[in-house]
Amino acid sequence: MIKKLVIYCILTVVMSSAMYAKQSTKVNAKTDYKVTVVPKKMSVQTKKQRFRDLVVPVVIKVYADLEAQYQEAKEIIDSGKTDIKIEKYMSTYGTKNPNELLKRMKPHAKSIAIAQAAMESAWATSRFTRVAKNLFGVWSFKSREPRVAAGVRRGDKTIYVRKYESIEESVRDYYKVLATKPAFTSFRTEKMKSNNPYKLAKNLDKYSEKGALYGKELTSMIKYNRFYKFD
Repeated sequence: MIKKLVIYCILTVVMSSAMYAKQSTKVNAKTDYKVTVVPKKMSVQTKKQRFRDLVVPVVIKVYADLEAQYQEAKEIIDSGKTDIKIEKYMSTYGTKNPNELLKRMKPHAKSIAIAQAAMESAWATSRFTRVAKNLFGVWSFKSREPRVAAGVRRGDKTIYVRKYESIEESVRDYYKVLATKPAFTSFRTEKMKSNNPYKLAKNLDKYSEKGALYGKELTSMIKYNRFYKFD
């Protein structure tokens, strides 16, 4: 009986490791690709692999950092205490309500971030990505911050997008945008109930002028490219 149990445990570990390894081969952390340089005449497969190499490891890292901060803040708040860290987080996330702070700090599913990056950056090949390292098409409304003109206008106004120093900075700012902007209140409420990317996608209709169609396209992107495996 003991021998059977040991063998079962060993097989379980081996199978789990194999499954993880299979998933991990999709991402190469030591990629030679550069976000500012887009190779010419890439196949669809190569373009997607390049995107995974450049973006997925960064999303995983940022998510882990944000999750650690969230858990730390939650432990402090659940204890009924407060400290300098909580005050700093409240300032960063623009709220004085502890429960609202946790709602804003909790990072949403990685598959959502990866799929939005793919959609908004045309698989990390768009001009915004190359010139501004802006994966998510985040707009700029402050003339003093680094930014680039979008090349389109709204009436008599030029649209600008934020310019970042790195892909990581772009991902972090994107998470903060969804965590703080009033347009994504329902999204934040849903992510406290579920980490299901398909339910979350329905609450991102205000991210794009496409409205509800945007959420459907996002869902299709996650399913077709199996981004749900990163959650």
